[in-house]
Amino acid sequence: MNSPYYEIVQLSDGEIALQRVDDDESAPLVRINFSEEAKFFLQEQYVDVAKAMINTGIRAVAQLESGEEIEGEEDQLVSRTV
Repeated sequence: MNSPYYEIVQLSDGEIALQRVDDDESAPLVRINFSEEAKFFLQEQYVDVAKAMINTGIRAVAQLESGEEIEGEEDQLVSRTV
């Protein structure tokens, strides 16, 4: 049975991931990979930035599930598929 709890971890390849606690066999639910340029700019703080990104995503999902509009500056962001 999958754990209902999640953890943010740094993977061996340097990516930051959200995964179920005690479930090393399944693929992470979310993976964040920063370029070397971004890591240089952020230095060791890239881990904190990734955690903030994941936490913001979790809050957005909770708002959507409760029927609320997502707070933030979404109108200023542009989405595109590359």
